[in-house]
Amino acid sequence: MNKTANYQFTIVVPVYNEEDNIQALEDALSAYLPTSTHTACVLFVDDGSKDSSLERIQQVCSRQPHFFYISLRKNAGLSAAMKAGIDTAQSPYVGYMDADLQTTPEDFALLLPHVADYKLVMGIRANRKDSAFKKIQSRIANGFRRMMTHDNVQDTGCPLKVMHTDYARRIPFFTGMHRFLPALIMLQDGGNVMQVPVRHFPRKAGVSKYHLWNRLVAPFLDCFAYRWMRTRYINYTVAKDNIQP
Repeated sequence: MNKTANYQFTIVVPVYNEEDNIQALEDALSAYLPTSTHTACVLFVDDGSKDSSLERIQQVCSRQPHFFYISLRKNAGLSAAMKAGIDTAQSPYVGYMDADLQTTPEDFALLLPHVADYKLVMGIRANRKDSAFKKIQSRIANGFRRMMTHDNVQDTGCPLKVMHTDYARRIPFFTGMHRFLPALIMLQDGGNVMQVPVRHFPRKAGVSKYHLWNRLVAPFLDCFAYRWMRTRYINYTVAKDNIQP
């Protein structure tokens, strides 16, 4: 057991070289936590940052009683950082948001009312503040992904998500699979998904870690990996046992 077991909701925030955003993250998240309908904590996952992100995260956690962190030994990528956070979280629900604050934790208030009825509740970025080129790339990638997965998800790239932790832990994560969270939840028995419009903001600090390859080309290839994995996915439900206390 770890300290996240004392909460109903853990917000996982992967961080890679976001030193200029840490203070703003502290401000936004510390303002949100007291308003949450579910007792909530923050779990930073430092993904082997090479700047002062980890030091600043440690400072935040030393003064914020509901903030925690883990630090990966070396940079492993967004999917690995998300998996590390999900594996660490011991609350019934686990959320996810990016460190760039292009979405706000305040909008978890729009997702959490539906979490009892859906295994994944996710945002749709309304009035996106990205460049036209980035929007075009996302539109193409989302369209191809929907054709390959039939998940009917409008905006899988929106980072604001809330999941049942037990379902999230059963997701077969590997590099690039963060783009397929809805489809991977749907593979599980009872794995339903709801989409809710949320706000979107321009990035105020730092730089995007994404470019043409990991926003457009890599997701195309990952779609084929998902199709292969979908035909081999294992579902089971324990009917009886005598192991529970």
